[in-house]
Amino acid sequence: MTNSQQGAGDGTRAVRAGLPEPVKHEPTLPGPVFAAHFHLPGDPTGPYTYGRDENPTWTHLERAIGELEAPGRDGVETLVFASGMAAISAVLFSQLSAGDTVVLPDDGYQVLPLVRGQLEAYGIEVRTAPTGGDAQLDLLDGAKLLWIETPSNPGLDVCDVRRLVEAARARGCLVAVDNTLATPLGQRPLELGADFSVASGTKQLTGHGDVLLGYVTGGDASAMASVRRWRKLVGAIPGPMEAWLAHRSLATLQMRVDRQDATAQLVAEALRDWPEELGVRYPGLPGDPSHKIASQQMRRFGCVVSFTLPTRARADRFLDALRLVDDATSFGGVRSTAERRGRWGGDAVPEGFIRFSVGAEDPEDLLADLRQALEASAR
Repeated sequence: MTNSQQGAGDGTRAVRAGLPEPVKHEPTLPGPVFAAHFHLPGDPTGPYTYGRDENPTWTHLERAIGELEAPGRDGVETLVFASGMAAISAVLFSQLSAGDTVVLPDDGYQVLPLVRGQLEAYGIEVRTAPTGGDAQLDLLDGAKLLWIETPSNPGLDVCDVRRLVEAARARGCLVAVDNTLATPLGQRPLELGADFSVASGTKQLTGHGDVLLGYVTGGDASAMASVRRWRKLVGAIPGPMEAWLAHRSLATLQMRVDRQDATAQLVAEALRDWPEELGVRYPGLPGDPSHKIASQQMRRFGCVVSFTLPTRARADRFLDALRLVDDATSFGGVRSTAERRGRWGGDAVPEGFIRFSVGAEDPEDLLADLRQALEASAR
């Protein structure tokens, strides 16, 4: 980070993050470097040797993400991956070995049960507890790694990261936080004491629904060296075009996040005040079970709202009636999406549970579409 960015606001940092020093007649953000190998006479020294290990386009993006996740902090490293799951797997499988114990949330991302099965196949003990109420605290004795997802996806429960980190530290346990829903503008896990901040850049970080990407940010050189080695072993690397598109998208991150999160607050309030009881969850609602802790550790509350319609049929009618909202999975894009989450079968949610990702449409238009779909689906 340049001296001019020290103490800068989120928008300034997002616009400038990771850019190289200016060179006359050169682009401010260099284009993607497509290279499987680099000129390498003599001994293999220097930053770029082979395309599976390093790429200049990754370097710019990794520096940018690091400046957002841990601004002003030295010794922090970021590694980018082909997807969020590649990043998650890199931390879990690089830090754990047969005989180790890991604590996972039992209400996290729906692929975690598959991860659990693979960990157990490798002889790793897996313990699980809900995110809410800091329930994972009770499972930390003897664990090597604690995996936190806060807010949880899709239930939007929140745990006290500082409290969990303190308890884990006392037991010599590493802590990784899935920061996908919050983004670095909403929450900085390393500042809360975590060893790793892990996220799917596919979601709000890049925000356009056109890039698959993941990353790991950490401050422990030895732990991050293991993550880097894992990336090399499995080859879970992003393409240079994807990395360049992701960096390009960071320039609008603060504008997108502020617009989407503010509208999400309005959507959550509208759903809360609807004549039907919809079981609305959003950390920004003062009455939400997550609100107190979220207010202490989050700077923004995210773009995802969840609620539950009475039946599967009602939920399907609601989704069909929406005009401005795509019926699609994933979240965080500039175009609003919603889905009946139970259709995947991997989340412990009611059949009528809706995960609603708020985009960048005009709030009045989105709220009007939401209301008409609720009314139409009730008939």
